[in-house]
Amino acid sequence: MSVKGIDHIGIAVKNLEESMPFYRDNLGLTFLGIEEVPSQRVRVAMFSVGESRIELLEPTSDESPIAKAIEKRGQGIHHIAYSVDNAEEEIDSMKRQGIRMIDNVPREGAGGTRIAFIHPRASGKVLTELCEHPKPEKEC
Repeated sequence: MSVKGIDHIGIAVKNLEESMPFYRDNLGLTFLGIEEVPSQRVRVAMFSVGESRIELLEPTSDESPIAKAIEKRGQGIHHIAYSVDNAEEEIDSMKRQGIRMIDNVPREGAGGTRIAFIHPRASGKVLTELCEHPKPEKEC
């Protein structure tokens, strides 16, 4: 595994507009924007904190994994995401080590990332995300 650092901590919330002021106004984190990720059935508000980010996740459907997590456990920390250079290689590495994956191939995440989740049973009940950011385009 080639983890570069903590990319973000995902926090499940019922309502972005109600949750955002604490992170922006009380903690003074830099607000980076809101994005809807239809494939994940969530709206995401992102804040920077040092070299990492806080990701607030609001479900856009009752069928969203975030809606189900809130229903089961309430609002709160949902996952920890680690930055990796190549999500596919990391998935293969995890599987070779016998680590159970939720995603066997990367899927689309917020901000154009490629993500994959490791099953919480493999990581002490912590939902763990591998997060590959898009490579910057080279200038001609």
